Amino acid sequence: MQDPFDVLVNGIFYSVFPEEDNVYTIFKAGNEFGKIEKDTDNVWLKLNPETEIPMFDHDAEVDAIGQAITNYVPDEEDEEDEEFE
Repeated sequence: MQDPFDVLVNGIFYSVFPEEDNVYTIFKAGNEFGKIEKDTDNVWLKLNPETEIPMFDHDAEVDAIGQAITNYVPDEEDEEDEEFE
């Protein structure tokens, strides 16, 4: 499983915690933002906090976070650390 990482979207840092298949728990400014799931290459869905069922409302912030996750490349230092574990 992939290690947690941070992404920057519109000047805001989001902490990303990968979970099962294409599902991520997101923290915004230290508070839980919620879980998001990849639907298609450009569409991401926020999961209902109680049922974890995808909510199909378009959310530009969720799509922007998802795009940042898709574009994320681990730092070389992180990759080197994994080789020695």
